[in-house]
Amino acid sequence: MKTIIIGGVAGGASAAARLRRLDENQEIIILERGEYISFANCGLPYYIGGEIKEKSALTLQTPESFMARFNVEVRILNEALEIDTERKTVTVKDLRSETVYEESYDRLILSPGAKPILPDIPGINSDRVFTLRSIPDTLKIKNYIDKNSPRTAVVVGGGYIGAEMAENLKNAGIDVTIAELSDHLIAPLDFDMAADVHRYMIDNGIKLELNNGLKAVKETENGLTVSLDRGEISADMLIMSVGVRPESELAKKAGITVNDRGSIVTDRSMRTNIKDIYAVGDAVQVRNFITKEFTFTPLAGPANKQGRIAADNISGLSSGYSGTQGSAILKLFDMTVATTGLNEKSALACGIEYDKTYIYSASHATYYPGASNMSIKALWDKNSLRLIGAQIVGFDGVDKRMDVIAAAIRLGAKVTQLTELELCYAPPFGSAKDPVNMLGFVAENVVTGKVKQFFWHDVDALPRDGSVTLLDVRTAAEVKRGKIDGFMNIPLDGLRGKLELLPKNKPVYVHCHSGLRSYIACRILIGNGYDCYNLAGGWRLYESVKNQRKVPPYVCTECK
Repeated sequence: MKTIIIGGVAGGASAAARLRRLDENQEIIILERGEYISFANCGLPYYIGGEIKEKSALTLQTPESFMARFNVEVRILNEALEIDTERKTVTVKDLRSETVYEESYDRLILSPGAKPILPDIPGINSDRVFTLRSIPDTLKIKNYIDKNSPRTAVVVGGGYIGAEMAENLKNAGIDVTIAELSDHLIAPLDFDMAADVHRYMIDNGIKLELNNGLKAVKETENGLTVSLDRGEISADMLIMSVGVRPESELAKKAGITVNDRGSIVTDRSMRTNIKDIYAVGDAVQVRNFITKEFTFTPLAGPANKQGRIAADNISGLSSGYSGTQGSAILKLFDMTVATTGLNEKSALACGIEYDKTYIYSASHATYYPGASNMSIKALWDKNSLRLIGAQIVGFDGVDKRMDVIAAAIRLGAKVTQLTELELCYAPPFGSAKDPVNMLGFVAENVVTGKVKQFFWHDVDALPRDGSVTLLDVRTAAEVKRGKIDGFMNIPLDGLRGKLELLPKNKPVYVHCHSGLRSYIACRILIGNGYDCYNLAGGWRLYESVKNQRKVPPYVCTECK
């Protein structure tokens, strides 16, 4: 048996290695049109920024190492030009010798990946405009920086790669502006969770142009003029990071089914519509694990899994891909941003009746030095209580909590079942009530009716005519640092002694800094016959969304 794999990196290399582990005797050939068979795609920005010092660290496998370990023949700089599905041959061009030859196959795996989107606008082909998808792209950017010492750069697109590039260009000593067409960075985040990211990026010297798309690029004597929907920016270089599209032209030409977006259509076993041809990685259509809708989610983790699944099925093992939930994490200077599952925009688009809540919890026991708070948002299906998505923005311990939540979603957990998880605890690592448990406790209180919520986007519409009571239970010192107009202040610890100030015939809307003390206030009020609503996420979330400015640091009294 002979299997040809077109394309390496995550999907193709993973398929080849798995195939060899399952079958020592078959012939395996990888055709890769580039110079590198397996490289750390996600590490490319950190080489540009200097965090990764050696270029060799980006290369995970070479043709020689693949042959030595797996007995897989890797032909770099060999481009597949055409697939004859009837004769089961691939026409290949050796890019070094310019010769064209045919290679037969019994099984074929397509792993062509995706390519950066370049909008059709004036000036986009300037030598000062770059994309980042491969090691050659990385070296081109790095060489330009080393040779020309640019002082300013514009990054168009504020997704994962765009934000990472902004950080690393800044670390390389370059003044950076991110131009983003939407109203917030990191598309999987909702706007409210992105607000903290925005002000942190600004605090670290990154300029943001939100709701401001790219219109044109013009070369000048000294650099570039970058024209946006609103205004112009002068820059020495520009990084395009507005997304990728599947590289499926070869498959389409061979009669393999692709969808309207150009993604290759496969079944759960990664089989295409053509017998003995499989496809994996960024070029394929996948199902969203939660909604079961088809989607395009180019991530390394799913690509690796799909390569393994294709190899399993070629080897006679029954294996299927159950869908992508979009778990991802991002480092921005010292901040960590992580997401999994659906955000509000995607839940609304799918017609899911959902509820949500927020918490603001410490990374470990606050009496142990070094604790920092993280903001966590969770969404769940109102009918089934199934957890459908989460977002975390913080510093220490974000990855740990998101991995737990991602696993819970994959296993179909209800949001209330987060209360039952027995997670590791010692003061340097966590709390006896871990943030994941706390998320479950808060959600359970909402689900069981122990508290009713209102949200930051409801605050400004609340009547200020006396028909409702607006109550702030923070300390007087906290109120001096900032307040929401119309809310009277009665600190929590004095609330029971001042209930006579609150009419019982009016609903009470309560807030504190994060939502914890105001929950306690609500329980006090409910126990005394009041109709009470708690501001989910508290004043800190409201302030972050409304103002996106740095809050003066202080000790959070409710976190002790």
